[in-house]
Amino acid sequence: MTSPSPHDLVVTQAGLADWPVISGWAAAEGWNPGLSDGPAFFAQDPEGFFLGRIDGEPVSAISVVNYGPDYAFLGCYLVRPDLRGLGHGLTTWKTALAHAGNRTVGLDGVVAQQDNYRQSGFRFAHRTIRFTGTVRESRRPVGTRPAAPADLAAITAYDGACCPADRPRFLAEWLSGPGHRAFVRHEGGRLTGYGVLRPGHDTLRIGPLFADTAEDARALFAALTAESAGREVAVDVPEPNAAGIALAEAAGLRPSFETARMYTGPVRAHARERVFGVATLELG
Repeated sequence: MTSPSPHDLVVTQAGLADWPVISGWAAAEGWNPGLSDGPAFFAQDPEGFFLGRIDGEPVSAISVVNYGPDYAFLGCYLVRPDLRGLGHGLTTWKTALAHAGNRTVGLDGVVAQQDNYRQSGFRFAHRTIRFTGTVRESRRPVGTRPAAPADLAAITAYDGACCPADRPRFLAEWLSGPGHRAFVRHEGGRLTGYGVLRPGHDTLRIGPLFADTAEDARALFAALTAESAGREVAVDVPEPNAAGIALAEAAGLRPSFETARMYTGPVRAHARERVFGVATLELG
């Protein structure tokens, strides 16, 4: 029987109703996506998700989510295992990448794909390491509290200082998604960090974990893990943040997965030292 060629592939924009297919493939790869990521992802750029189909059946996926006029993020790059090596991924990639226009594009690439990304013009910025484990019982520290709707503006401004682009639509959904628990930390009436815990397919996920200092990050981490009731958690820590690595290791978490943050061009200045855990490898 002849395998379908890339000429048989039809790549079109995907809708939120298609998200279970994409997230199911991601879960099968061991990426542990969040159980309710879809609404927040599509809120940021509802036109940034794509599926490749053959005879109407999904066989490939990718997202190229635009953040404003200068920056986009690529993720969810997947091909059904039984149809890999036939060019469907590359066809899907080329079709979707046009959505970014002239923007700098970032991604968090798995080890097996990093050479391919380099050939497509992406340059290595740093490794990101996923730490996973069960945290011993903790209590919410003084100075942290659950985020409230009134915190949205301050969180959005703080988040923008830690990222290559603003993402208000994403955050409005991310902070209040089903099963999501968000905490903030203040000092002298000023926000000094925030973090989110959400349910994943395999473990609870922490992300983002943004904080001014290691002390702020530890307090937020304790507040988040106090919500985990002894369940396994995972957090993706940029390797350059030595304090973030130390925090994960001190909590008893161990490396379980790694990616590389890569960019096609320059990104705006942002406070990388505040990033103790990224929000999500799919959207940055």
